[in-house]
Parts: sequence; C-alpha cells; structure tokens
Amino acid sequence: MYQLHEYDTSTAMNTALATAIGTDLQNAINLQGKASLALSGGPVTIELFQILSNIQLPWDKVYITLVDERWVNKHHEDSNERLIHTHLLQNKAKSAHFISMTTDAENPYDGVEEISNRLHQHLPLPIDVLVLGMGDDGHTASLFPHAANLSKGLDMHSHKIVIDMKPLTAPHDRISLTLPVIVGSRHLYLQLSGAKQEKIFQQALDGNDTNDMPIRAVLQQHPELEIYLTQ
Repeated sequence: MYQLHEYDTSTAMNTALATAIGTDLQNAINLQGKASLALSGGPVTIELFQILSNIQLPWDKVYITLVDERWVNKHHEDSNERLIHTHLLQNKAKSAHFISMTTDAENPYDGVEEISNRLHQHLPLPIDVLVLGMGDDGHTASLFPHAANLSKGLDMHSHKIVIDMKPLTAPHDRISLTLPVIVGSRHLYLQLSGAKQEKIFQQALDGNDTNDMPIRAVLQQHPELEIYLTQ
C-alpha cells in the first residue's frame, strides 16, 4: 500500500521530500559510486528544486534527467529543462550532471532514438530516485489520457525507455519516460498540492481504467509509492 506523508505547508512538504531524496541519493552513491535522479517539471517543483540545490551531497556523482519534457526550445518558458538549470543546478548542486530530454529534431517522434541512446549511455539505470507529479486530468509524466500513443507508454513489456506523446488536452508535443522505467525506479515519489489534487488522487484510487487516468497505472504497478501532500 502507498505511503502518505501530509504537511500543512508547501515548504514543510518540499523540505521533507528534498531530505528524503538526498538520503536516497547518498545511499546510492555509497553503494555504487554514483546516483540517478529523474524529476518532473511545472511551477509546483520550483521550491523543491531550490531546497535540493542546497543539500550537501557529492553532486558531481549525481546524474539528473527529466521524467518528461515539452518539445520546445530549452529557453522557452514552458521548458522543464529551463527550470532545472534555473532552480536546481545552482548552489551546492551546480556540479551535478544533467541529461537533456530534447534534440534538434523537429518533433519528439524523430528524437526518440537519440534520447533513448543518450539515457542508456549516461544515466545510471535503474533510476535511483524519481519524482512524479499529477495533472488535473489524471496524467502523470507525459502519459496523457486517451492519447494515441498511451498504450505503448503504459506497456509493461516494452523495452523502450522513452516515448513520444501528443496530448489531447495540453499544449506542445512531449517526450516521456515509459511506465516500466518509472515504476522500475528504486525510490518513487508523487508530489501533490492542495485539496483539488487530493480529490483527483482519490478518484484515481476509486477506479481501474488507466486510459482515463494514467496515474492509475503507476498505482497498480508500484503500490509502495510514497506520496508527499500539502494542503
């Protein structure tokens, strides 16, 4: 069963989550000499990134990538990579290695192979720590409800590390880690904020259709998911 950690403020929640992530990364480094971290984007992650950037770690042994990315220029206001560079790869964390999820290809379909090869070459796998978010439509990563490629992204028998995605309800084409890579992470966290997201999460728990709410696929495949929630 999933573990729920509730906090009164976003700062308290992000501080606790950052501390847990730091501990997981240090343990991975102690065991294998390096660690991997996959992060989601969006404005809700900014405070988490800022707190993480000040945690004392051998950051030069940490390899960071994204759970998903919008297919935009890295300087675009909607770029998750821009958030990582602006808010995380600073302070103590500026020596961490970042692995981009975009290429110069015109679309994510044409960039999938290059990104897959890049992640296999540079990212320690399985991923040591992965942090998910959830949208109001029940999507997680860039695995969107009823998207044409969703079934391939959720295929637990797939050997793909990333998949291209065209959301029906959100702007920009996307690229996303696949479900088997996500749930294969050694430590998996879900960050939720507010009563609305808590209600949507409860709706996910109350049903089974992963096409309607892809977050259900994570819950079904990784029941030990740790949830960090702030009101």
